[in-house]
Amino acid sequence: MEVSISEAANRLAIADRVLVIGCSGGGKSTLSLKISERFGLEYQSYDRDVRWLPGWRTRDRDEQRKIVADLVNRERWVMDGTTVSTFDLRLPRADLVVWVRVPRRTSLLGVARRVLANYGTVRLDMAEGCPEQLPDWEFLSYIWTFEKRVAPRIVAAVDHIAPTVPLVILRSRREFEALF
Repeated sequence: MEVSISEAANRLAIADRVLVIGCSGGGKSTLSLKISERFGLEYQSYDRDVRWLPGWRTRDRDEQRKIVADLVNRERWVMDGTTVSTFDLRLPRADLVVWVRVPRRTSLLGVARRVLANYGTVRLDMAEGCPEQLPDWEFLSYIWTFEKRVAPRIVAAVDHIAPTVPLVILRSRREFEALF
């Protein structure tokens, strides 16, 4: 159920569980951290806490689902991450879904800024042993084709799994600020 930014801001002020989704580089983690700090919610990063193991190895999917099941059963959290295959666990527990749906040029610029700021170090939202690196073609292609390939899957999942969970779509950094 899509809501306006002002309605989302009202819901965010009382929400116990917030799911932040969107394309890589769009600002999900930055926004999630801000929500965490502002509203005292536990910050959960899908990349750090669920997906990645040291050395950029991907955790087994069954193990990822077990971790997600544990994380979403906690009382108060904000989780960033767009892995659609775990929406069945995450969406029903969310009080609000925030979809960072910025233009791909914004996401690509976000990745470039992130690499410049963090190259060779491990970001707060990334698993230990996974230092920031230059993006490969597959990652850049994912960002470039996100709206065509991933966004329809997000819409279908939200409509099927959680059609009554409030969802706000943020299309610019200015709209991020309107939540607060």
